[in-house]
Amino acid sequence: MEKESTQSEIVIHTPYIQLGQLMKIIGLIETGGQIKSFLNQNPIQVNQQPEQRRGRKLYPGDQIMVQKRLITIKGL
Repeated sequence: MEKESTQSEIVIHTPYIQLGQLMKIIGLIETGGQIKSFLNQNPIQVNQQPEQRRGRKLYPGDQIMVQKRLITIKGL
């Protein structure tokens, strides 16, 4: 049986957040130095498009799928 995806929202107080920062906030990596290997081993989609850039800017309304987790970026 395949595990269903989970959904969550992350509220940001700035115009954008970088993909590497988001991965730290949600606890998938501990340090910024881990992001390159994490991206190589885990497919990530931003707005249903594959993404490999750790510095990708994520804005309110963007949706990120990683490890069966759907994360929506929300602004204030």
